[in-house]
Amino acid sequence: MRPSSTLTAALTAAAALALTAAGASATAGAATDGARSRPVPCQEKALRISASPGGHHNVARIAVTNRGGRTCVVDRIPTITFRGLDGSAQPVPPATSGSYVLSPGERGYAAVRTAERGTTRGHVVRSLSVAADPAHYGVTFSAATVGMGRGIRVWEPVTTLWHTSRGAADRALARATR
Repeated sequence: MRPSSTLTAALTAAAALALTAAGASATAGAATDGARSRPVPCQEKALRISASPGGHHNVARIAVTNRGGRTCVVDRIPTITFRGLDGSAQPVPPATSGSYVLSPGERGYAAVRTAERGTTRGHVVRSLSVAADPAHYGVTFSAATVGMGRGIRVWEPVTTLWHTSRGAADRALARATR
């Protein structure tokens, strides 16, 4: 006995629908599991930001530490601003926003260069602010804290991306500003 072509078409459509629904359900589950495994943005209160002299009169070292209990992400470009001035230090090499993952207790390091010694161009400010993510308020540091005496001369400031070590950040800045 042969099934009619109408019955065959109906069975084929029902089978295809069942397979599609099962596949969609499995795909939805995979997407949900994947979303759970992605790190979330770091809460500002879970981060510790510090700054120190960078070994040269116009360089500051920056560090961010994840003090929270779970892995999270900050922007891969630290946001460095200077009191009273518009704009922020530009990343070297040029880059766009992206994620930098910090596990609990892990640190990221960056280096910031302000103006070359002897330059008279630019402005002198008394502090700089650092945020690990542009959505954060950040932390402000005095010129003295970052080894720049009573004022930070700002002319075409640049910053490295976050790196896994202080040395890597220093080397990246040196390569980019030769």
